Amino acid sequence: MNEKNIIDQNIVDERDNDQDFVLGEEHPLKAESRRDERFVAFHLIYALDRFDYTVSLDDLIQDFKDGFNLDVDAESFAYQLAHGVVEQRDLLDEGIKPFLKNWKLERLGCCTRLILRMALWELRQPDAIVSIVINEAVELAKAFAEKDSYKFINGILDEICKTIEKKAENKIEDEDEPKTPLA
Repeated sequence: MNEKNIIDQNIVDERDNDQDFVLGEEHPLKAESRRDERFVAFHLIYALDRFDYTVSLDDLIQDFKDGFNLDVDAESFAYQLAHGVVEQRDLLDEGIKPFLKNWKLERLGCCTRLILRMALWELRQPDAIVSIVINEAVELAKAFAEKDSYKFINGILDEICKTIEKKAENKIEDEDEPKTPLA
């Protein structure tokens, strides 16, 4: 056997020994971590965007299940994230626009725009951990968006977070000030 055949045989042997490699009807794929769920949500949102939102999320999930044996439960984070971003996309876009200095939302690449929407939706959730949301958005950008767009996304999200923190601090200060009755 030559070296290539030995390598090919080793790959086949590993496949035979790996129970997770061959997935059948009884073993649907499931996202096992928040990162996996974000990746699944990104794929769902991307597909919906490419269909100009003419397909329902539930129909798309069924297509993913039929085509890729991917199970996305309606209670999962992936579903909640995709649903939230799709339903609030116009509101999210309005939240992003003020931070696009010298850019228009329409000029952003599709993946960059979708990742910003996802991150902003997640940042608006009460249990969001800012550093994780930004890091995950950067990782999504490295995997799917245009070259170096992860730097752009990191900068935009950093500015958004600073603004959110400043508003929260101002709100706390306003609540601490004594209220005077109107004369």
